[in-house]
Amino acid sequence: MISRRDSDRGGDGEGPSADSRAETTGRQVVVFTDDGRRTDPTALLRSLTGVSTVTRSGEFDSSAMDLEQVEAADAVVFDELGIAVVAADPDQLEALRAATAAPDVAVLSVEPELVHHALDSEDTVVEIARPENGAVAAEDTEHFLDTREFTWGLQATRTTTSTCSGRGVRIAVLDTGFDLTHPDFHGRTITAQSFIPGAAPQDGHGHGTHCIGTACGPTAAAGTRRYGVAHEADIFVGKVLSDQGRGVDGGILAGIEWAIANGCQIVSMSLGADVASVSVAYETVGQRALAAGVLIVAAAGNNANRAAGRPGLVGVPANSPSIMAVAAVDPGLGLANFSAASNPVTGGEIDVAGPGVGVFSSVPMPVRYGSKSGTSMATPHVAGIAALWCAETGRTGRDLWSLLTQHSRRLALQSLDVGAGLIQASG
Repeated sequence: MISRRDSDRGGDGEGPSADSRAETTGRQVVVFTDDGRRTDPTALLRSLTGVSTVTRSGEFDSSAMDLEQVEAADAVVFDELGIAVVAADPDQLEALRAATAAPDVAVLSVEPELVHHALDSEDTVVEIARPENGAVAAEDTEHFLDTREFTWGLQATRTTTSTCSGRGVRIAVLDTGFDLTHPDFHGRTITAQSFIPGAAPQDGHGHGTHCIGTACGPTAAAGTRRYGVAHEADIFVGKVLSDQGRGVDGGILAGIEWAIANGCQIVSMSLGADVASVSVAYETVGQRALAAGVLIVAAAGNNANRAAGRPGLVGVPANSPSIMAVAAVDPGLGLANFSAASNPVTGGEIDVAGPGVGVFSSVPMPVRYGSKSGTSMATPHVAGIAALWCAETGRTGRDLWSLLTQHSRRLALQSLDVGAGLIQASG
């Protein structure tokens, strides 16, 4: 899971931070109404604030914005999403906020741009919630293990018996990039773009390579087990977090814009924030993505410590009603100690769960393989399985969401913790 607080490492933090503690950049995220995004948001921004230099995503081929080129702009407009990121002085900010209350002005909301930090799951063993520490444990008798052939996660989600491969489906994984030299992915269709100024898409962190491996890894790799779900899906790598694990809303929104513009049916984001309130920007993005036939899945969060009686809560962006929130379970189908519970805000519920403890997948060379734990690891399982269902049925967007929840395996755990249950692959 990508978190905004280093104190959440390993799920040992003090719980979700208040919105006021969120780190911000000083820029503002402006959401236009549907009418506003269909007309001329650039003209609207200029009339409201007087900004002079505005860069639009439509000016770049396939909406692949080079954020280094646009850093000097007063505002960046994402045409597909109907959102802008604006460097506003106090008077300009006041004008923008006033516009949200005016019925005849096409501005829906104004929010501070947030900074994201990566929480790298370095530990291969993570404490699991058990009855003796006050958590609700699963009554399922099954316990899955990695074998020579398959990871435990592929077995638990029935990916091993699926006849689908994800062929023809495009999955965008927005993360720290990908090791483009990894030998397990030679010959695959990979499109990579960086939304970190001055950085290439190559993964210098490891988190993104691990997530892409789970979602899209091969059926067979030299000397190891199968670890990937949608092994023939087209891979879109969006680097929205730096090699230090740092990124901002503008880069994440640019990645989503690029994914939609390039026809990706699924966007996987193992990132988020321990902020309770729903972001109007991300909820609007989720709604508009679903309407365009794009499903966004996001990690619920690692801010819980179930052993200490702290359930945590789903943060931004997974707490958006239109973005699928993914919890994590362990090989015994028990709840991971770090996995956040549903957020009481409207739409803040956990939607599904995925394998998220001791997950074996690809990591940057020369190490090649490794195991990680987190809701970050559960999320690409869901993204890959969504691709299998999409390939089999042709369903996208809201219809794909419905299929995933309807076919999830019910668990002996509270729905507040795992939603509809453990994600299951198509037949």
